[in-house]
Amino acid sequence: ELSILVEALQAANLVDVLADLNSTFTVLAPTNDAFVDILAELGLTKEELLAAPNLADILLFHVIDGDVRSTDLATGYVKTLNTAGPNGTSPSLRVVVDGGVTFNGGSTVTTADVVADNGVVHIINKVMLAPSIVDLALSNDAFTSLVAALTAPDNTTDFVGLLSGDGPFTVFAPTNDAFQALLDSEPSWNVLTDIPLAVREAVLAYHASTAGNVQAGDLTDGQSIPTLEGSNLTVDLSSGAQLITGSGQTVNIIVTDVQGTNGIVHVVDAVLIPVL
Repeated sequence: ELSILVEALQAANLVDVLADLNSTFTVLAPTNDAFVDILAELGLTKEELLAAPNLADILLFHVIDGDVRSTDLATGYVKTLNTAGPNGTSPSLRVVVDGGVTFNGGSTVTTADVVADNGVVHIINKVMLAPSIVDLALSNDAFTSLVAALTAPDNTTDFVGLLSGDGPFTVFAPTNDAFQALLDSEPSWNVLTDIPLAVREAVLAYHASTAGNVQAGDLTDGQSIPTLEGSNLTVDLSSGAQLITGSGQTVNIIVTDVQGTNGIVHVVDAVLIPVL
């Protein structure tokens, strides 16, 4: 059931790494069927995958440091041994615990807690690729409104294409509740597309920066962060981590450092409104 995974680990020279009895690992092990599916999705032969220069990165996205049993997992994000993010950062792996366990927005644990000499194996039904910023939004149900806004059919800006680029980007992602509060602020706005297009696109652009992969630890009080909208956000660390807009609106950063392959996401509790 796991023979292709073993071949891949051998090809990537990772067998000895994971066999180190002085370390403990949690391996999320895709089945042979999972590998067949990803080969079809990527249009590759098995031989091409085994020779791919990023094979080790793909496999290390399936390895968590330490012995993490299924009962230890909670909905949120974990770090893996993959370091293919900007500046050697580790892209975040989404975990959803809801009866079963799902990783990365669609890879389900089919057999949990197979104990090994130096850790534990959870067998999964899908090979996982490290997420871009767009993938991070798509895999989290808290961002369905953000995704709807970014992909609205009347958009003149290809936000998905833009944020799928090399970056690195820093994105401040409002929750669904934040978008609902924005709609509630104007009686004529019942759905996102009721917001005038120019306003909506300016607002979305105000949540993304090309200032680099700005982690929470990089934020300084009074720091000015340029945005794609053209104006800046100001960081306020006097009472938690907050952003101040050009109009004086103060918004809380409620989750930090959700890392993608091409940038980083910080979750905010309100939609940032630029001076329009």
